[in-house]
Amino acid sequence: MKPVLASLAKTIGLSATLIGSTSVFAENWKAIEDAAQGQTVYFHAWGGSQEINQYIQWAGKQLQRDHGVTLKHVKITDTAETVTRLIAAKAVNKNEAGSVDMVWINGENFKSMKDNKLLFGPFTETLPNWTYVDKTLPIDVDFSEPTEGLEAPWGVGQLVFIHDSETLNNPPANFSEMLSYAQAYPNRLSYPRPPEFHGTSFIKALLIELTNNDPALSKPVTDESFQKVTQPLWAYLDTFHRVAWRQGKQFPAGTAESVQLLDDGQLDLAITFNPNAVYSAQASGKLAESTKAYALETGALSNIHFLAIPWNASAKEGAQVAINFLLSPRAQSRKGDLNVWGDPSVLSSQYLEGSAKNTPQFKSVSEPHPSWQAALEKEWLKRYGS
Repeated sequence: MKPVLASLAKTIGLSATLIGSTSVFAENWKAIEDAAQGQTVYFHAWGGSQEINQYIQWAGKQLQRDHGVTLKHVKITDTAETVTRLIAAKAVNKNEAGSVDMVWINGENFKSMKDNKLLFGPFTETLPNWTYVDKTLPIDVDFSEPTEGLEAPWGVGQLVFIHDSETLNNPPANFSEMLSYAQAYPNRLSYPRPPEFHGTSFIKALLIELTNNDPALSKPVTDESFQKVTQPLWAYLDTFHRVAWRQGKQFPAGTAESVQLLDDGQLDLAITFNPNAVYSAQASGKLAESTKAYALETGALSNIHFLAIPWNASAKEGAQVAINFLLSPRAQSRKGDLNVWGDPSVLSSQYLEGSAKNTPQFKSVSEPHPSWQAALEKEWLKRYGS
């Protein structure tokens, strides 16, 4: 990064009120846009959904046309792999010219990046489109970890299940009923294999219900609390796996495969973290029109997913321009379009158009403290991963 741009990045890290006048803010943003011209932004994001991949392709075309920024989608299966790569770069003092410019992130991966000082910023409040963000959403915390302007909210996620109303009109309302259903109809239910995001979310939601959301789940995990709180989880899974799809010896690789298995008639429930995914899957012919999404009676495990910039990114200006575009009413309306992606928006509804404007949301269940995720995944793999 050139000295003048390094100085600029430091300056724009302040909020507009600290910078001073609106004109100074506009001048600084213009300088960022000018510096972004010609940059290539390597965006590390989950690549397991055709709808999401196509949306990112569309965004890339708009950024190239309007801002001269090239967006390269680096498709990953687990964000933790990118975080590990960045930690390794930090260890050898690779503080410039990094290969990751932008990352789709939340939860434990955000906390890990924050703790290891792998994040550029704060930058969010310097984005012109920040003004459209719905400040009533919990955008200042990520799985209870303060965001401090180091990541920009991108969408709202909720863990829900999909069923075909023609073959399963009255789906399980809770995990107890889910186990009873699996015992009555063996080989018909499953969930993605942790540490895949949806699989880990499934076991977190299960743990919350089985323990009536034990207060320990909102605090950093300890060996003692883990052993005590998770006992009913492993007992449930031991029983569930015996009657699950392929006897719990094999699991869907992710939500895309679970949707495919539902459509093929092999599973009676699919899982997704997007309540509107059923509509985009129907539009693309992946699911029948009789399929519906629903949340369990206690609510849906919910969180906000974010966009962040690594501290050593090669294209910090390009990444800021890209994130600002992705927070625009135009980009968020398209992302929330039920026929495109259907991801619930982080903008105030007054700025949205089309089906994104009135996206319904289920009752929210908060995520556990991020430290529980790694502990749960490690123990799951130990017990069932072989």
